[in-house]
This record gives sequence, structure tokens and C-alpha cells, in this order.
Amino acid sequence: MTKTVKSLAVSVLGILTAFSFCSAPAEANQGVSQGFVMPSAPSPSARPDSRLPRLGRDKHGMPFYHPAQLNRVVRTTAYTHTESDHIGYGPRNAIGTTLKYTEQVRSAAADWSVYPLGTRFRIKGQPYIYVIDDYGSALVGTGTIDIYQPTPELMRRWGRRVVEIQIIQWGSSQQSMRTLQGRTGYRHCARMQAALQQQSRHRNTARR
Repeated sequence: MTKTVKSLAVSVLGILTAFSFCSAPAEANQGVSQGFVMPSAPSPSARPDSRLPRLGRDKHGMPFYHPAQLNRVVRTTAYTHTESDHIGYGPRNAIGTTLKYTEQVRSAAADWSVYPLGTRFRIKGQPYIYVIDDYGSALVGTGTIDIYQPTPELMRRWGRRVVEIQIIQWGSSQQSMRTLQGRTGYRHCARMQAALQQQSRHRNTARR
């Protein structure tokens, strides 16, 4: 074999080796895309517990769950901070802090009268903890949770999904009401505030 042919063979081998090395991680991590881990399918046991009071359904046909049931099936959507209705706020949530997207904790939005500010939960099949630190006008009156994604690509990849969640810790209705107090000029904030106040009156009446 001449020196030129040998050099060509070594170059080709080097390119093939490099290609194989670069391709291996992609094949090994098919369930992960830029921090995106596919949720698992909900289990039948996460349906509303027949032993608890039924609280009706929202406009999407999804059930409202009793607070005592921590595992539940919910409708989720996704949003990002560059959308037209969020661009004025930038990458900040409803309490003025930075929207979270780490390997440990991620932000989510919901109707605070359903999932109060600070509620923490997991999505089945994912390793992250989500925290409710945002809200959205389209979410009010529903059990839908809006999952924050940092890019439009990831937002589209999430789309609309029905997933199983597990509530780790309930947030604070009192903190939710304090945060909404100066925002009742916005219809969706006023609706959440009114629902939270009604819940508070029912709790106080039940203690008597």
C-alpha cells in the first residue's frame, strides 16, 4: 500500500470513528431533548377517588379533584416568555422572580384558586419538581396547568398533554390572595381572588 493510500485510509477511519463517537449519546438519550423528558402515561388509579366528593368538571371536560387526592390526571399546555401575551413581562413570573427551568425545579402556571401559589408537584415519568409561580387568563376556571418552556421549540414539543401529577406540597391560599389584592382590575385576577375568598369563608364556616 502506497503512502498516499495509507494516509487516505487513516483519514477515513478517523472520520468514521469520530462520527460513531458523536452519534452514540444521541442514541442513548432518545427520551431527552434539551432537558425534555417524556412523561409517562397516567395510571387508572389517578382517576377521581369515588370515596371523595365530586367537584364537577371544567370546560375541557377534565375533573376538578378534591384536595385530599394528591395523584391526579390533568390537562397541561405549555408557554414561553417570548409569546406575544408574555413578552412584556420577559422571563419573569407573576411574583416578579425569574421563571425556573433547571434540572431540579421548573415553573408552571395555573388558576391559583385550584393550585395556589407555591404548590409543588411532579409529573409522572419526569425527574423535575414543578412549582406554581405564575398564572394566565386562559387558565382561570379550569384545572389546566401551563408548563413553562424556555424556547418556542420546546413549547411546541410539549403541546397539549394529559399527564398524571403528584402534589408534593400545597401552596398558600393566603399568599395567593395577598399577591392578587392589588391586581383585581384585571378580570382573571378578580375571578381568582373571588374564588379564593369564597373558599376561605367556607373553611371558616366549617370550623365553627
